Amino acid sequence: MSKPLIGVTTYLDQARWGVWDMPAALLPARYPRLIQASGGLAAMLPPDDPSAAAGVVSRLDGLVIAGGADVEPVRYGAAPDPRTGPPARARDAWELSLIEAALAAGTPVLGICRGMQLLNVALGGTLVQHLDGHTEAPGVMGRHPVKPVPGTRYASLVPEATSVPTYHHQSVDRLGDGLTASAHAEDGTIEAVELPAPAWALGVQWHPEMGEDLRVMRGLVAAAV
Repeated sequence: MSKPLIGVTTYLDQARWGVWDMPAALLPARYPRLIQASGGLAAMLPPDDPSAAAGVVSRLDGLVIAGGADVEPVRYGAAPDPRTGPPARARDAWELSLIEAALAAGTPVLGICRGMQLLNVALGGTLVQHLDGHTEAPGVMGRHPVKPVPGTRYASLVPEATSVPTYHHQSVDRLGDGLTASAHAEDGTIEAVELPAPAWALGVQWHPEMGEDLRVMRGLVAAAV
């Protein structure tokens, strides 16, 4: 049986390698490695014309919305907090269109960090623009425990409390339409959200690609078969 094709979104940033210094579609290698280790094939999806999203999704078996820049607050009707980072408007538009197309097509979706926040925004939810205690120094992952909500899809994948790698300063505030909180941090921060069956749409606030636990990604790949 062929492996499912999992699309994963990318940054679009200035980068340097070898003798080159130019705009590049970027994705930390841990993302495709996590997909591959979980039984899928990884395809990078750099920002594109949002009108192309449905056609792209039609060729995929599953979709990962990767971490990255803060979602522009105008997307959820808020003024920017001074601590909110600069917008990535092309990426916001592209990924929101991919989420909409995937949900309409019934394609399994996993949102990671920014991806979870964007899934919430796509469904009409809002974000907390800054909170403390969920990261370490710049460029250094933190860790904290996450407890699943019994009876949720996330709990069926990871039934026990676990310590997860984290790097975020924003979080879900008001849940989007149809979403359920399926895990929390000790301070009450929502750490996972999901849509009810028959949809397969899950968001996690942490970075599973930075750890060794494959269960969340294996859940997406199994749903994409």
